[in-house]
Amino acid sequence: MRVLGVDPGLTRCGVGVVEGEPGRVCRLVTVEVVRTEPDEDLSLRLLALDERLTALIAEHQPHSVAVERVFAQHNVRTVMGTAQAGAVAILAAARAGLPVQTYTPSEVKAAVTGSGQADKAQVTTMVTRLLRLPAPPRPADAADALALAICHVWRGGTQAKIRAARLRTVGGSR
Repeated sequence: MRVLGVDPGLTRCGVGVVEGEPGRVCRLVTVEVVRTEPDEDLSLRLLALDERLTALIAEHQPHSVAVERVFAQHNVRTVMGTAQAGAVAILAAARAGLPVQTYTPSEVKAAVTGSGQADKAQVTTMVTRLLRLPAPPRPADAADALALAICHVWRGGTQAKIRAARLRTVGGSR
């Protein structure tokens, strides 16, 4: 299973692609951070993010996309930008016909570190170990995107198959 993970953000959007199977070691395919300028028009920033995500999906052909679910913060402006970037990622995946799963930060942390309360340094350390990387992915947005992809391979991929089977069963019994 190949998964594209997205840690949404307007200024820095982490994107990572991994391959793997539940319970097995995942392999890094690619990782990057898509950047936009804070003083640029919002519509152009969202367009740039969409164009890059669309290109990455076309290039790496993931089977599904995992996006961090927006959580409440004190800074409404930051939450809005993160939500808009997350929506762009979901839209790019939908346009490509890919299933999308969202995860809370604590779900991702628990999947890769064993604790939903892990800090960014712990997540980066575990992503580095789990993917057997020679150096930690930087900045943290890159590590977070990889953590999302790993989480989906280990948890979401299986859950998505179970949900699809349930839908077929429910749909077929009508």
